Amino acid sequence: MDEGALREAVCRANQGLVEAGLVVLAFGNASAVDRGAGVMAIKPSGARYAELGPEDMVLVDLASGHAAGPARPSSDAPTHRRIYQAFPEVGGVVHTHSRFASCWAQAGRPIPCLGTTHADHFRGPVPVTRELRADEIAGDYEVNTGAAIVERFTADGLDPSAIPGCLVMGHGPFTWGPSVADALANAIALEHIAAIALHQLVLGPPRELAPALLERHFARKHGPGAYYGQPHGEGA
Repeated sequence: MDEGALREAVCRANQGLVEAGLVVLAFGNASAVDRGAGVMAIKPSGARYAELGPEDMVLVDLASGHAAGPARPSSDAPTHRRIYQAFPEVGGVVHTHSRFASCWAQAGRPIPCLGTTHADHFRGPVPVTRELRADEIAGDYEVNTGAAIVERFTADGLDPSAIPGCLVMGHGPFTWGPSVADALANAIALEHIAAIALHQLVLGPPRELAPALLERHFARKHGPGAYYGQPHGEGA
């Protein structure tokens, strides 16, 4: 992907966060990586979404974290970098403070798989990180946030391709995918899943989806046997 296409994709995804209702004020960010060039592009820190253009996206060296140009990248850029470094299959990352997913993150609770909507996107519960220690918060906070996400996946043996997102304790959700467009779609799905799960808790004790049904719904959209949609693209 050339630099112009990378910037355009990231700008489009950031605008998509607004269109999907996942943004409050300037909170949230989307990024994409060009692994061949060793860079990622991300929204500038604190920028108003309505004023963003592709040329405003900040290029960050994936290895060093140094930004090209005078604009500061999102303060969450080090978290994005840590995810890219740990999960080579990831091509795009999205972070939001969306209402319902953040409720679960603030409660420090994983989102259980209660229905097929969840299973269509996540092959099991959406995990939550441990609480960061005081020294981790005082140190490289954003790097340590990314490290906590990676730690959760490593400790639990989770596949980041099958569970494309994580809740950060007391903070909010991060999602990812093969592209930044996929990461955005997963952020939208995660917010919907979080809302459904929270409302189900109001109705009574949660009933987790049967494992066989979870596997069937995930498999029909993902993997070599997937049959949802059209061979050339999206479908119903």
